[in-house]
Amino acid sequence: MQLKPINQQVVSVVGASSGIGRVTALEFARRGAKVVVSARSESKLKSLVEEIQSFGGEATFLVADVEVFEQVKAIADKTVEVYGRLDTWVHVAAIGIFATVDNITPEEFQHVINVNLMGQVYGAMAALPHLKCEGRGALIHVSSMEGRRSLPYQSAYSASKHGVEGFIEAMRVELQHEKWPISVTSVKPAVINTPFWNNGLTKLGVKPAGIPPYYDPKLVADAILYAAEHPTRDFLVGDVAKILDLVQRVSPSLVDSLLLLVGFDLQHSSEPKSEDAPNNFYQSVPEDDRVDGDYSNLVVPSISDWLDKNPLFQLGAIAGTAALALLLAQVFNPKE
Repeated sequence: MQLKPINQQVVSVVGASSGIGRVTALEFARRGAKVVVSARSESKLKSLVEEIQSFGGEATFLVADVEVFEQVKAIADKTVEVYGRLDTWVHVAAIGIFATVDNITPEEFQHVINVNLMGQVYGAMAALPHLKCEGRGALIHVSSMEGRRSLPYQSAYSASKHGVEGFIEAMRVELQHEKWPISVTSVKPAVINTPFWNNGLTKLGVKPAGIPPYYDPKLVADAILYAAEHPTRDFLVGDVAKILDLVQRVSPSLVDSLLLLVGFDLQHSSEPKSEDAPNNFYQSVPEDDRVDGDYSNLVVPSISDWLDKNPLFQLGAIAGTAALALLLAQVFNPKE
C-alpha cells in the first residue's frame, strides 16, 4: 500500500483546537500539506489557521460538533470542496470525566461515548467515501492506551477507547477484504502533557492529573505524521505505553495491583477544583488553545518511538520490552 508524501496530501484534523490536534495540524502544514481543521471553538480554530498562514501554510477551518453526524460529514465534504480531495483523516477529538462510577450520571457516561466513540465512527463514515473515490488514503484514529488497559476514575473514557479499538479492528479487516488500499491506524498515546487534564470535568475535588511520566504532545503528532506516509496498524506512543501493554498481556492482575498502589493518589493534583469550574465537557473552553498542559516538569523523552519509525531496530526493542514485562510479572506476581 502506497501513501502520498505529506507535502502532496490534503489532511483533515478533527479536534484541532488545542493539544495533540493543534500540534498535529501545525506539523502537517509545516511539512507542506493542505489542512482542514475542525473543533467546537471558532476562535481557537481561527487562531490556528492564522498561525499556519503566518509561516506560509495552507489551511481552512470548519466549526463542528462530532456528536452530530451531519456536522462531521460537512468536514469531509468541505475538505473536498476546498482542496479537491481528501488523503488523510485524523480524528483526535475527545473529552473526559474524572470520577468513580457511582458518581457519574448515565447522561454523563453516554455523553463521553457519543463524543469519543461515536464521533470516531462518524468520522470514518464521513471520510471513507472520499478516500475510496481517491483510490487510497489513511484513516488515523487517536485512541489511547486506555483502549488496552482501563484506569480508575476514567471508566467512561476507558470504555469509549475500548469501543474505538473494536470499531477500528472490524473496519480495517473489512477494507482489507474488499482490497481497498486505505490504511487504518490506531494511535495509542500514554499520558501526554496537554490541556486535557485542565479541561476535563472533575468530581475529585481537585484538578485531575495523569499517572506520570508524561510525554510531549509532539511525540503523538510525529507518530500521526509517520502513519500518514507509512501504513501502520498500531502506534503506541511513549515507552510506558509499550511496557503497560505488555504487562497487561502477561498479567492483568499485576496491573491491578500497581494501580491499587499508585493509580488513585497520582490522579489527584494539589490544586483544588470544583465540579462547577470551567471545563470542556459540554462546550469548549474558549481561551485555552495551548498545545502543552501544566505538567511540563514531568515530561520525559521516549526512546521506543524513534525505534518504531526505524524498522531495522524494532525487533530488538520488542524483545527487550517483552523481557522486562516478563521479569516484572515474575517479581511482583509469582503466582497468578
